[in-house]
Amino acid sequence: MNVLTNIEDLSGDIDPVWAGDGSHLPKWFVSALKVPREEGYVEINGARAHYFRWGDRRKPKLLMTHGFLAHARCFAFIAPFLAEDHDVVAFDLAGMGDSEMRGEVDPTARGREFSEIAEALDMFVDGHKPTLIAHSFGSGAALTAVTQSPDAFSGAVICDLMIMRPELMEQYWNRRRASPGSGNPDKPNKRYPSYEAARKRYILSPPQPVGEPFLADYMAYHSLRRDGEDWTWKFSPEVFRQSNKPDEWLKMGERLVRAPGRKAIVHGAKSQLFTQDSGEYIRELGGDDIPIIAVPEARHHLMLDQPLAFLTALRSILSVWGK
Repeated sequence: MNVLTNIEDLSGDIDPVWAGDGSHLPKWFVSALKVPREEGYVEINGARAHYFRWGDRRKPKLLMTHGFLAHARCFAFIAPFLAEDHDVVAFDLAGMGDSEMRGEVDPTARGREFSEIAEALDMFVDGHKPTLIAHSFGSGAALTAVTQSPDAFSGAVICDLMIMRPELMEQYWNRRRASPGSGNPDKPNKRYPSYEAARKRYILSPPQPVGEPFLADYMAYHSLRRDGEDWTWKFSPEVFRQSNKPDEWLKMGERLVRAPGRKAIVHGAKSQLFTQDSGEYIRELGGDDIPIIAVPEARHHLMLDQPLAFLTALRSILSVWGK
């Protein structure tokens, strides 16, 4: 595994295509994107994996990733605040964001991605054990990672992972007529004649309004890429070939409770995917020792609804774990 690029980025990601003159953006967001960071790629199994890094490498390690078809920039305005006390890495899962597709992408391989990135970026040096922070689909992969390598990580913060009683989950799928990760791996990504046309097709899953619309614009822009005169999605259709299967989601609550090490759950108080009943279900399965924090007024995409409240929840967990 090799570090291919090492780019210091001080300007942030505020592009006029999505942000206009930027006058509507809050100061905290602009300041966060100006915090010095490293952006680069590591080569893993012949494919490039994209990451950002903030903070002091001598400090405790945080390793962060995103949900299905999203990208690491969902933490790019959160991580800078955590970098005051941590060495923070946020990475794109294989085949998503700016990471290339590589090898197998079944749940076992997804779990290995955390160790692969951490090893490539020397996050295990001097006895360090990174804490994992992951959202949605990435949280399921994080549970696999700590189960595969229970001595490698210091804990996992699970952010709005879809957990329901099996009968409720099946009802939810029947209403949506699709299970997580469903899609056609042989169908190429759609192309659009302009950014504006592509932006109209950016829809969160599950669909929801967002508390901070400018953050949805930011995520949408960085989910797309130019291809000649057209715009298309960054993710590879291959991610649909071996993503989590429905029966694995039906057992997600049991997997979380059984997973070794420290765990905490942060979810949107208005989330469809982790509800108050989800918390009660976790307790019934034996997870009485797992902190569960609801972010007020947030839905599934809690970092787009209540980013600063979400940040506060993460800081609180890390502060307690740091004692």
